[in-house]
Amino acid sequence: MPQRPLAPSFEDLLDSARRHALHLELRDVYAVGEEQQVYDAYLRDGSVPADDSPFWGGWLPLVERTVARGVAVLRARIVSEPVTDYIRFEHAITDANERAGEQVRWLPRRRASTLTLPGNDFWLIDDRIVRWNLFSGDGQVLEADHTEDAGAVKLCTEAFHAVWDLATPHADYRL
Repeated sequence: MPQRPLAPSFEDLLDSARRHALHLELRDVYAVGEEQQVYDAYLRDGSVPADDSPFWGGWLPLVERTVARGVAVLRARIVSEPVTDYIRFEHAITDANERAGEQVRWLPRRRASTLTLPGNDFWLIDDRIVRWNLFSGDGQVLEADHTEDAGAVKLCTEAFHAVWDLATPHADYRL
């Protein structure tokens, strides 16, 4: 049986985008190892990393470079309310995402009940490729997957836009 190719990296995906890069987040807790120190600091004293800190690595410059090419980078988050500490942390650091050029919206999970949604977080690039972000039950990052299957692309396109249309812009979303 042939080995399935690895999912494209975020850098390769965003570099390939010509119109838009859409990201849907569905979890209330992520346990991403490289975030642990910054997350612990936030829990301790409410501090957030500076835009030029190592925490952001190449992410903010990658978003800036992508947006400068005319690509819309949109992120929608479905969250349970009251929100978890992790979502409070995400909300606190989202201003940096927006300064880099991302547009971010929040949708309370109770308002998503009638939406058809995929089972995993994803990135959708130009309505042609989906990168599935996979996580264990406790929020640890697993190996990503991807597809160009027309049905999956259609599902993700419709799901993202349905969420986006109902969601609240970051500047207006209150915890």
